[in-house]
Amino acid sequence: MVKKQRGFKGNILPRTLSASLAGIRAGSALAADSVVQRVLGRGPDDTDSDFARREAHGFVRELGKLKGTYIKIGQMLALFGEQFLPRALVDALRELSDQTEPLHWDALESSVRDSLGERYQDLDIDPQAIAAASLAQVHLARVRSSGDWICLKLQYPGLAQVIDADFDAVVRMLLLARWVKSGRDLDDWLESMREHLHDEIDYRREAASTIKMGKLIADVNGTTTHYHVPRLYPYYCTDTVLAMEYIEGVSVVDPDVSKLSLRRRNALAKGMLELFFYEIYEWGMLQTDPNFGNYLLRLDDRRKKIANDELVLIDFGSVLHCSEKFLCNLRQTIEAGQQHDYPRLIEGLIGLGCLHQQTSDDGRKIFADFCMHLLEPLRPPEQLPAEYLNAQGEYCWGKSQLMRRAAKKAAAATTSRHFAAPSRDFALIARKLTGLFNFIAALDAEFNAHDMVQSHIHRWQAKDRNVAKR
Repeated sequence: MVKKQRGFKGNILPRTLSASLAGIRAGSALAADSVVQRVLGRGPDDTDSDFARREAHGFVRELGKLKGTYIKIGQMLALFGEQFLPRALVDALRELSDQTEPLHWDALESSVRDSLGERYQDLDIDPQAIAAASLAQVHLARVRSSGDWICLKLQYPGLAQVIDADFDAVVRMLLLARWVKSGRDLDDWLESMREHLHDEIDYRREAASTIKMGKLIADVNGTTTHYHVPRLYPYYCTDTVLAMEYIEGVSVVDPDVSKLSLRRRNALAKGMLELFFYEIYEWGMLQTDPNFGNYLLRLDDRRKKIANDELVLIDFGSVLHCSEKFLCNLRQTIEAGQQHDYPRLIEGLIGLGCLHQQTSDDGRKIFADFCMHLLEPLRPPEQLPAEYLNAQGEYCWGKSQLMRRAAKKAAAATTSRHFAAPSRDFALIARKLTGLFNFIAALDAEFNAHDMVQSHIHRWQAKDRNVAKR
């Protein structure tokens, strides 16, 4: 008997209807609330009231119930939507968790069989998932001929067929709830988000990025720390299946990691930071989803104070290939932030599309202050805030609570009428930096980063000078 495939495809109409109804309910409620706000003497567009916040959380709960692509789309709205969405909604969307209950193997098996064809018989697949997220889940499998254990990242059945319908349903929700207004800027922003969503389910693209990053990493190993990208098994890779080497490791938030010596935690933190600088200054290719689940730590004997620990990079679904113009502006912004050079920092931000040429001086300063604050750990040691240094004058990443302080600056910047909606690429860089600094803070590392970034800046400048001489 053929098992019925339970996935996303057969549920398009109910899911879309539920999304639309959520938008209608929120829209009606907010319309009533706007009347109350006017009576109270507040602006008609005040969508940051207590009532609006309750409606925002209700709206997000509806997305959470629908699961799958709706959770991923909600997370993307939280990442990219600060300029277009009310703060109440963005705050609520940030609470969406990517962790979800995995589908039962019965719902996946026929899809995996169809995708792999005859190759399916080569594998003994464990029906119990070891991880699950909004777009895929991961299973262990043993290659019968070799005995190798591999990981299979399995895209949910029918996902590619519903992804646009789900995206359009969320946009309708936002319009019905009166949280966004139609316009060209909104259309451009939504199209950029849709493109990014399609990139995340393009497993051929992810496989190519995995192979490329593995080669790049191999050329820099042996510097601050060791890196490892799991080997791909191309024979078992398809449009909906990604097969790679199985790696055992622990998360950065594992209790055993906090027990490592400071020297080992510093080495891992420096390795994570230097990886970012290689991406920016050498490769022009960034893994832009630095949540803790996308990295593993393969630890040496945990009793050692000095050891050969390894940072494992395991997900390349969200990779940004930067244009040279974008990279030049980003590098300039970082260098200017190090030197406290406001004019060059503002010039870099205009080049990145975060500020307009016609932006007022006040508007420029608001956003430049935010970026200067975000780049605080990269400053020369003598310019670091004394309250966040240890007895040796080293920056304490955990104690600094940098991202909490930066979030307050960001709120002031994005609510300014002078602020321009950042490009998707800049939003991805901001996410990268946020995840990177949180990773280092989780390690409770204590070190100064100025010399590290300076070495990359000097190599970049020397390379540019050599090109100019030709």
